[in-house]
Amino acid sequence: MKNALTLAVLALAGAAAFAQPLTPPAPAPTPFEVNRGSAPRPPADAAAQGRAPAEGVSQGGIDFGQWRSAEPEAYGAAFQSQMRARFAGKTATEARADLTANGFTCSDQAIMQCRIEIADAGCAKDWYVVFEPRRSEPFAGFDAICPR
Repeated sequence: MKNALTLAVLALAGAAAFAQPLTPPAPAPTPFEVNRGSAPRPPADAAAQGRAPAEGVSQGGIDFGQWRSAEPEAYGAAFQSQMRARFAGKTATEARADLTANGFTCSDQAIMQCRIEIADAGCAKDWYVVFEPRRSEPFAGFDAICPR
């Protein structure tokens, strides 16, 4: 009798739960709807894309080496060493003028970033030199992103 009574109570409770209409929860706002179109454009858009530097020493004096056939990690490390030696003891204004003369485009932010971004042989290639106020040396490198 006790089991029958328990089953009856459970059956009534289950029926009562399903008897009430279910209302879906209100959709939560997403950042995609609220901020649509507010992200900055990617750096590889047509306005930011520069011209490929010549292989070897540029007219402005930076040695870009044989970048088309270079392995990015080794080339990037060598490029950073060259930039650190080149800008040792120079002001940000002097560095900006030098990099601009070598084809870089520099930002006007507290952390100055100078870049050359190109598309070459189906790959995105990026040379960068970053000057942070708290660092005595610039951070520089080279990235190549190629589809597989």
